[in-house]
Amino acid sequence: MKIKTKLTLGIGTLFLMVFLLAALSGWYINQLKQDTGSILTANYNTLLYSRNMLLSLEEFAQDDRAILRFQENLEKQQGNVTEIGERETTADIAAHFKRLQENLADEALKSSIRKDITGLMQLNMDAISRKSGVADQTAEDAIIIIAVAGTLCFVIAFTLLINMPSNIADPITKLTDSIKQIAAQNYRERVHFQGRNEFADLASSFNSMAEKLEEYSESRLDDILQGKKRIEALVENMHDPVIIVDEKRNIIFVNEQALRITGLSEAAVLGQYVGDLAMGNDLLRDIFKDIASPSEGQQFTSNLKIYADGRQSYFEKEVIDINIVPTGEKEANYIGQVIMLKNITPFKELDLAKTNFIGTVSHEFKTPIAAIQMSVQLLQNERVGTLNDEQRDLITGIKEDSERLLSITGELLNIAQVDSGAIQLNLHESEVTPIVEYAVKANRVAAEQKQILLEVAIAQDVDTVFADNEKTAWVLTNFISNAIRYSHEHSSIEIGVSKEKGRILFEVKDHGQGIEPKYMDRIFERYFRVPGSRTGGTGLGLSISKEFIEGQGGEIAVESDFGSGSRFFFYLKHSS
Repeated sequence: MKIKTKLTLGIGTLFLMVFLLAALSGWYINQLKQDTGSILTANYNTLLYSRNMLLSLEEFAQDDRAILRFQENLEKQQGNVTEIGERETTADIAAHFKRLQENLADEALKSSIRKDITGLMQLNMDAISRKSGVADQTAEDAIIIIAVAGTLCFVIAFTLLINMPSNIADPITKLTDSIKQIAAQNYRERVHFQGRNEFADLASSFNSMAEKLEEYSESRLDDILQGKKRIEALVENMHDPVIIVDEKRNIIFVNEQALRITGLSEAAVLGQYVGDLAMGNDLLRDIFKDIASPSEGQQFTSNLKIYADGRQSYFEKEVIDINIVPTGEKEANYIGQVIMLKNITPFKELDLAKTNFIGTVSHEFKTPIAAIQMSVQLLQNERVGTLNDEQRDLITGIKEDSERLLSITGELLNIAQVDSGAIQLNLHESEVTPIVEYAVKANRVAAEQKQILLEVAIAQDVDTVFADNEKTAWVLTNFISNAIRYSHEHSSIEIGVSKEKGRILFEVKDHGQGIEPKYMDRIFERYFRVPGSRTGGTGLGLSISKEFIEGQGGEIAVESDFGSGSRFFFYLKHSS
């Protein structure tokens, strides 16, 4: 609990108890006042009136005005009836006084009046005694309640007096002693306070300071310099270029490999702001263009093409943020970045050789495949000769396999063109209907074999698209082919073209088995096929489609409800 909260609760409780004690005292004093006031205003006045009536009764014979004084006090008493039975007694006195006025010498009536007045006085004296008892009880209750409240106030005040000074003074004393220890270079001194109050926060800050001082005192300058030299030697002898910048974007280290590819000297680079260097060096501009701000502790990579070692070289740039957690703290501080350039030229050359090999082999395959297809067509011609059923089945199988080889060869040629960058796009204003009709016609036979209905819907406001019609038709053909391959017999496939947010949307929707959610992110990867798929294919069609669409500045995607079907679609620019 916070010290401020403790003080507020303690002093506030004491204040409330004092207020309660004052309120109780005032209430009981008021009760006593009411009890004593009732005796004075009611019973005392009755006794006074009764005494005056007795004196006046004795003076009836000597003083004519005594009757008037008796009557005056009797009337006052009649207006001061407060006790039970007092009204009846007063009425008897009035009745006897009325009869006595007719015969003032009647001693018997005087005696009755004296008796009635004495009874009246006795009645009020008894009331005084009873009310005095009530007042005494009220006084006793007041003494007990006020004594309890006063005791409670004393206990609270005593508790605060004992605990509060020590709760505040003891931590200050302990902290003062610990500061003296730190001043005496005893950096192992620590302060520990229980709870979550201000002193605990102060102790945490003190311990953090002491920990840092201990770390600094135990370190040695020569050890630091030796460690720095080891790190510099390690980085200097790396075969990959390395550049290190601080949090202000000033270069603080660069190894020999980095100096060699940039063509700069160490003196011209160290301590310089990267922005100033990038203005006069195209290579440095490419290296530093992606590191304008910290990436929140994340590292990222990109590829660079650099002319180095007398040839075109390829480097993979990796930028790593340097974040450290200072001793005794919890938050990491950004102190700079490391830019590493990994030479991937051998891998690029191997990849290029692979691409050239695939392209060459695929191209060479097309000639024998075409010869096989021509031979199959000749064998199927009855003028060459009649075939039996077994021979006809063999020829049909050879034809299907040759067509599949031709399709695979075409996909390999396309992927080789994509990898080599030799793919050519002829972007122009193209009509939408011929593109769709070509794709549908190319897949109509396969759809009829499975009795699948191809439903085409082209929006009325869509007539042209800015695209390469050949590549776009190839992608749409691939979508429809895949939809037929994965659809059930006697089902349908919807092929739609519409305008959406200023772009042209092509979509193919089937009602087949769909794609499991865990494979959705990999569906456009090269050579990827959904595990368990029983259909053929190289796994290159969707990858090539993605390259073709994105090469035209479009966007390609897929949606699937596993068990209900899939929707493949892509966007291209509108011709206008």
